[in-house]
Amino acid sequence: MAAVTTTALLYLMHALIAANDKPPADVEENRIADIFMPERKIETRYDVEKPEKPEDPETPPPEMPEPDFDQPDLKPDALNMNAPRVKPEMNIKGVGGFSGDGEYLPIVKVQPNYPSRALSRGIEGYVIVEFTVTTNGSVRDPIVIEGMAGRNGNFSESSIFNSSALKAASKFKYKPRVVDGVAIEVPGVRNKITFAIAE
Repeated sequence: MAAVTTTALLYLMHALIAANDKPPADVEENRIADIFMPERKIETRYDVEKPEKPEDPETPPPEMPEPDFDQPDLKPDALNMNAPRVKPEMNIKGVGGFSGDGEYLPIVKVQPNYPSRALSRGIEGYVIVEFTVTTNGSVRDPIVIEGMAGRNGNFSESSIFNSSALKAASKFKYKPRVVDGVAIEVPGVRNKITFAIAE
Protein backbone atom coordinates (compact mmCIF):
# COMPACT_ATOMS: atom_id res chain seq x y z
CA MET A 1 0.00 0.00 0.00
CA ALA A 2 2.82 2.35 0.82
CA ALA A 3 4.54 1.56 -2.46
CA VAL A 4 1.37 2.35 -4.41
CA THR A 5 0.89 5.65 -2.57
CA THR A 6 4.50 6.68 -3.17
CA THR A 7 4.27 5.83 -6.85
CA ALA A 8 1.06 7.87 -7.19
CA LEU A 9 2.65 10.89 -5.54
CA LEU A 10 5.65 10.72 -7.85
CA TYR A 11 3.38 10.69 -10.94
CA LEU A 12 1.39 13.61 -9.54
CA MET A 13 4.52 15.64 -8.95
CA HIS A 14 5.79 14.88 -12.44
CA ALA A 15 2.49 16.00 -13.93
CA LEU A 16 2.52 19.27 -11.99
CA ILE A 17 6.11 20.05 -13.01
CA ALA A 18 5.30 19.35 -16.65
CA ALA A 19 2.30 21.66 -16.49
CA ASN A 20 4.33 24.58 -15.11
CA ASP A 21 7.17 24.03 -17.58
CA LYS A 22 5.38 25.94 -20.32
CA PRO A 23 6.41 29.62 -20.95
CA PRO A 24 3.96 32.20 -19.62
CA ALA A 25 1.33 33.46 -21.97
CA ASP A 26 1.85 36.89 -23.47
CA VAL A 27 0.17 39.59 -21.40
CA GLU A 28 -1.03 42.71 -23.09
CA GLU A 29 0.63 45.72 -21.55
CA ASN A 30 -1.40 48.85 -20.97
CA ARG A 31 0.79 51.99 -21.11
CA ILE A 32 -0.27 55.17 -19.45
CA ALA A 33 -0.01 58.16 -21.69
CA ASP A 34 2.65 60.74 -20.74
CA ILE A 35 1.26 63.85 -19.12
CA PHE A 36 2.86 67.19 -19.98
CA MET A 37 2.18 70.28 -17.89
CA PRO A 38 2.27 73.53 -19.81
CA GLU A 39 4.92 75.97 -18.60
CA ARG A 40 3.41 78.82 -16.62
CA LYS A 41 5.08 81.82 -15.06
CA ILE A 42 4.06 82.10 -11.46
CA GLU A 43 3.72 85.62 -10.14
CA THR A 44 3.36 86.32 -6.47
CA ARG A 45 1.28 89.33 -5.72
CA TYR A 46 1.03 90.96 -2.31
CA ASP A 47 -1.91 93.12 -1.63
CA VAL A 48 -0.30 95.71 0.61
CA GLU A 49 -2.20 98.86 1.12
CA LYS A 50 -0.68 101.83 2.85
CA PRO A 51 -2.69 102.56 5.96
CA GLU A 52 -4.51 105.79 5.94
CA LYS A 53 -3.26 108.50 8.26
CA PRO A 54 -5.69 108.93 11.11
CA GLU A 55 -7.45 112.19 11.24
CA ASP A 56 -6.36 114.70 13.82
CA PRO A 57 -8.76 114.72 16.72
CA GLU A 58 -10.86 117.80 16.84
CA THR A 59 -10.95 117.91 20.61
CA PRO A 60 -7.71 118.51 22.53
CA PRO A 61 -6.46 115.66 24.71
CA PRO A 62 -7.68 115.78 28.29
CA GLU A 63 -5.38 117.41 30.77
CA MET A 64 -3.55 114.98 32.98
CA PRO A 65 -4.10 115.70 36.66
CA GLU A 66 -0.97 116.55 38.54
CA PRO A 67 0.18 113.80 40.87
CA ASP A 68 -0.93 114.40 44.40
CA PHE A 69 1.84 113.63 46.82
CA ASP A 70 3.39 115.35 49.76
CA GLN A 71 6.59 117.11 48.94
CA PRO A 72 9.13 117.25 51.71
CA ASP A 73 9.69 120.68 53.10
CA LEU A 74 13.32 121.13 52.17
CA LYS A 75 15.07 124.28 53.10
CA PRO A 76 18.20 125.13 51.14
CA ASP A 77 20.23 125.41 54.30
CA ALA A 78 18.58 122.53 56.15
CA LEU A 79 21.56 120.20 55.84
CA ASN A 80 24.28 122.78 55.52
CA MET A 81 26.70 123.28 58.32
CA ASN A 82 28.42 126.43 59.31
CA ALA A 83 31.60 127.13 57.43
CA PRO A 84 34.76 126.26 59.37
CA ARG A 85 35.57 129.14 61.67
CA VAL A 86 38.97 130.15 62.95
CA LYS A 87 39.16 131.98 66.23
CA PRO A 88 41.96 134.59 66.16
CA GLU A 89 43.15 133.71 69.64
CA MET A 90 43.66 130.10 68.62
CA ASN A 91 45.56 130.65 65.38
CA ILE A 92 49.05 130.40 66.79
CA LYS A 93 50.42 128.80 69.89
CA GLY A 94 54.08 129.03 70.75
CA VAL A 95 54.88 131.37 67.84
CA GLY A 96 56.01 134.95 68.30
CA GLY A 97 54.14 138.06 67.25
CA PHE A 98 53.63 139.09 63.65
CA SER A 99 56.76 140.54 62.16
CA GLY A 100 58.86 140.40 59.01
CA ASP A 101 57.83 140.77 55.41
CA GLY A 102 54.45 139.08 55.74
CA GLU A 103 52.49 136.69 57.91
CA TYR A 104 50.78 133.58 56.62
CA LEU A 105 47.21 134.14 55.47
CA PRO A 106 44.49 131.56 54.79
CA ILE A 107 43.65 131.30 51.09
CA VAL A 108 41.51 128.13 50.86
CA LYS A 109 39.41 126.69 53.67
CA VAL A 110 37.77 123.43 52.60
CA GLN A 111 34.32 122.72 53.99
CA PRO A 112 34.41 119.38 55.83
CA ASN A 113 31.88 116.64 55.15
CA TYR A 114 29.23 116.35 57.83
CA PRO A 115 29.26 112.71 59.00
CA SER A 116 25.95 111.09 58.07
CA ARG A 117 25.81 109.25 61.40
CA ALA A 118 26.00 112.54 63.30
CA LEU A 119 23.60 114.31 60.95
CA SER A 120 20.93 111.61 61.26
CA ARG A 121 21.13 111.84 65.05
CA GLY A 122 21.13 115.63 65.16
CA ILE A 123 24.58 115.75 66.73
CA GLU A 124 26.61 118.96 66.52
CA GLY A 125 30.06 119.86 67.77
CA TYR A 126 33.51 121.16 66.94
CA VAL A 127 37.09 119.99 66.46
CA ILE A 128 40.29 121.93 67.11
CA VAL A 129 43.09 120.81 64.81
CA GLU A 130 46.76 121.79 64.95
CA PHE A 131 49.15 121.67 62.02
CA THR A 132 52.19 123.24 60.38
CA VAL A 133 51.89 125.69 57.50
CA THR A 134 54.75 124.84 55.14
CA THR A 135 56.85 127.15 52.97
CA ASN A 136 54.59 126.51 49.98
CA GLY A 137 51.40 127.22 51.98
CA SER A 138 50.19 123.65 52.38
CA VAL A 139 49.26 121.92 55.65
CA ARG A 140 51.45 119.23 57.17
CA ASP A 141 50.88 116.82 60.07
CA PRO A 142 47.37 117.85 61.16
CA ILE A 143 46.37 116.43 64.56
CA VAL A 144 43.25 116.73 66.72
CA ILE A 145 43.73 118.77 69.88
CA GLU A 146 40.11 118.67 71.03
CA GLY A 147 36.92 117.06 69.72
CA MET A 148 33.52 117.76 71.23
CA ALA A 149 30.00 116.68 70.21
CA GLY A 150 26.47 116.69 71.58
CA ARG A 151 22.94 118.07 71.26
CA ASN A 152 21.43 121.41 72.21
CA GLY A 153 24.82 122.85 73.10
CA ASN A 154 25.56 120.15 75.68
CA PHE A 155 28.92 118.96 74.38
CA SER A 156 31.15 116.22 75.66
CA GLU A 157 34.40 114.78 74.37
CA SER A 158 33.82 112.76 71.20
CA SER A 159 35.71 111.66 68.11
CA ILE A 160 32.72 111.54 65.75
CA PHE A 161 33.91 114.62 63.81
CA ASN A 162 37.69 114.02 64.04
CA SER A 163 38.21 112.18 60.76
CA SER A 164 36.16 114.67 58.73
CA ALA A 165 37.95 117.63 60.34
CA LEU A 166 41.43 116.19 59.66
CA LYS A 167 40.60 115.51 56.01
CA ALA A 168 39.35 119.08 55.56
CA ALA A 169 42.32 120.64 57.38
CA SER A 170 44.82 118.71 55.24
CA LYS A 171 43.39 120.52 52.18
CA PHE A 172 43.70 124.05 53.60
CA LYS A 173 45.94 126.44 51.63
CA TYR A 174 47.80 129.44 53.02
CA LYS A 175 49.97 132.24 51.82
CA PRO A 176 53.24 131.29 53.54
CA ARG A 177 54.92 133.45 56.12
CA VAL A 178 57.82 135.44 54.63
CA VAL A 179 60.73 136.79 56.64
CA ASP A 180 63.49 138.77 54.89
CA GLY A 181 62.14 137.62 51.55
CA VAL A 182 62.29 133.92 52.50
CA ALA A 183 59.24 131.75 53.15
CA ILE A 184 59.38 129.90 56.46
CA GLU A 185 57.28 127.23 58.11
CA VAL A 186 54.83 128.12 60.84
CA PRO A 187 54.24 125.28 63.32
CA GLY A 188 51.51 125.11 65.93
CA VAL A 189 48.74 126.70 63.85
CA ARG A 190 45.36 125.86 65.34
CA ASN A 191 41.98 125.96 63.66
CA LYS A 192 38.57 125.33 65.18
CA ILE A 193 36.16 123.63 62.79
CA THR A 194 32.52 123.88 63.87
CA PHE A 195 29.87 121.34 62.85
CA ALA A 196 26.37 122.77 63.22
CA ILE A 197 23.05 121.89 61.58
CA ALA A 198 21.46 125.03 60.16
CA GLU A 199 17.96 125.74 61.37
